[in-house]
Amino acid sequence: MNPISEKLKAKIRDVDNFPKPGITFKDITPILGDSKLCRDITEELTNRYKYDDLDAIVGVESRGFLFGMLLAYELNIPFVPVRKSGKLPFRTLKHSYDLEYGSASMEIHVDALEKDWKVLIHDDLLATGGTAAAAAALVEQLGAEVQGFSFLIDLTFLNGKAVLAPFTTNINSLVAY
Repeated sequence: MNPISEKLKAKIRDVDNFPKPGITFKDITPILGDSKLCRDITEELTNRYKYDDLDAIVGVESRGFLFGMLLAYELNIPFVPVRKSGKLPFRTLKHSYDLEYGSASMEIHVDALEKDWKVLIHDDLLATGGTAAAAAALVEQLGAEVQGFSFLIDLTFLNGKAVLAPFTTNINSLVAY
C-alpha cells in the first residue's frame, strides 16, 4: 500500500447505516479538515495526470468538485461540473440511469466541452459505477473523449470498474476497500 493510501484510510470515517440501513458510508469529511493531507492528495493526483495531455477535468456532484477543481487548477485546464438534474442554470444535456432503489439523472451544460477534448472524470468514490458512467455518457454526447476516471476511494467489492470499462480501462483510485 502506498503512503497516501495509508493516510487516507486513517482519516476516512465509516458511518454505519447511512444513507439507509445496512450501508456503511465512507465519509471523506475528516480529510477536508487536514490541509496537509488535502495538499498531499492534490499533489498525488497532479503527478498521476500531468503528462496525460488532458483538456478538461469533469467533476461529479458534489464531492467530485472538491479535488476535481484543485486538480484542474494544478493542471491549468478547465473544470466542468456534472450535476444532478435541475441544478445547472444554462441549457443542458441530460443522462438518466438506474439505481438499485430508483433512478437518477445527471446534466452537463451543452457548451461545457469542445469536440475531441480529452477528459478525466473525477469523483470521490467509485461504488457501482452508475454515476460516473452517466458522466461519461454526457462527455461522449458532447463529442469529447473519456481518457480516464479518477477516484479517491474504490469500493472494489461493488465492481464499479466493470461498468466503466466500456469507456476506458484507465480507472484509478487512491485507496481501495
